[in-house]
Amino acid sequence: MSNSGDQAISIVQRGNLKVLEASLRKQWRLGQNIVLCWSADERGLLVLFVPHYFLGNYCARPDSDSGQGNENFIRELISGQRRKERKQFFAIADRLDIAPGFIKLSSALAEEPLVLNAVEQLIKRYGLSYVSDRAVLLFDITDFSLFTPFEQASQLNSLSYSLNSAYNKLLARNITVNFSRTTTGDGYYVWNRDLGPAANRDLLYFMLLVVADNAVARAASRGNTVPEIRTGYHIGSHYELYQAEGVNPTVLSYIVGDVTIELARMVDQAMPGQMLVGHFESEGVYSPAFIEGCHTGLAALRGLQLAGKSVTQMDCYLTGSGEVDDRRAARRFIITDKHGRSRHAYNLECLVALETDNLTLGLGAEALPGGRGRSGSAADRRDPEPVALARRPQHQSSINEEPDP
Repeated sequence: MSNSGDQAISIVQRGNLKVLEASLRKQWRLGQNIVLCWSADERGLLVLFVPHYFLGNYCARPDSDSGQGNENFIRELISGQRRKERKQFFAIADRLDIAPGFIKLSSALAEEPLVLNAVEQLIKRYGLSYVSDRAVLLFDITDFSLFTPFEQASQLNSLSYSLNSAYNKLLARNITVNFSRTTTGDGYYVWNRDLGPAANRDLLYFMLLVVADNAVARAASRGNTVPEIRTGYHIGSHYELYQAEGVNPTVLSYIVGDVTIELARMVDQAMPGQMLVGHFESEGVYSPAFIEGCHTGLAALRGLQLAGKSVTQMDCYLTGSGEVDDRRAARRFIITDKHGRSRHAYNLECLVALETDNLTLGLGAEALPGGRGRSGSAADRRDPEPVALARRPQHQSSINEEPDP
């Protein structure tokens, strides 16, 4: 055991982790079962395994108010830390009416942060997790299906490089975005593995740098090798899982839930080059106030290099929001999808000042319904009827501006 720097996991505990993973894999049965929680025992671990369909059936039981009591219980159970105190563990087993399992280890599990964190990660990998509040991005390549396979591969590689480039630029400012991604076929969902307001804010900075890198690459490219993207940012809930890959769960996770559904329907109606922000409340802060707070922190990105030029200033704001001493509300849009379901969103603009010129990201007010800029008066912003953005007439869907109350 090393005490210098980060504490290392001892050989004995590494052996425990190896036995634990082998046992979890065996009981997992290629995804047939999932593990819910665990509790330490002097001879090993107590675990709760259920068939993958169990949680859906349990939440649908009519023994509570429309199943909401059961659903909330399950969400709380698979959120955050999976380790439970012994008494709580058996209470959970009783409520679910399932028999606990036992995994014998060669020695007691050490009460050390590194060991316990490794156990938590293993449990989550063979289970299902629920996250109630996380920022997620969606980068969607415009008209992706119209390009040749070679062009599609080139565009995905270009977007992937922009993700890595943004990560490195933020790392140079001591901002670590522990990002993960999953492909949508014509783009990526991206999220920060870390949770909390700071992680959500950093992911917005990450998004702006990805869009900036993409814009610089498009300006220097020829042909269809660099994608034109439309981007969405939203904070909400989702489930996280690891699908089967051969006889093991994948190393990378997948997410699905309200936040990804809202992003997909929101970005589907976005115009090429547009950046949309969903209407959300996170930690008691709504979208406009969140963006305003992020704008304040953009000063930390001054001095970053884009296209060989230094960034001297970055400003991001929601279209229609007031100037520094003007507290007018940002313009809020109603996005109606092909299913007739509606949601609210905001248009995000960003100005990047470089040493010799400026880079504008997103779409300005003139490209949106009504075509009004930030300087219009409150009276100018009132429309008797919502303005439709009929970008895709083949779909029965639209983006309308929500009228002022």
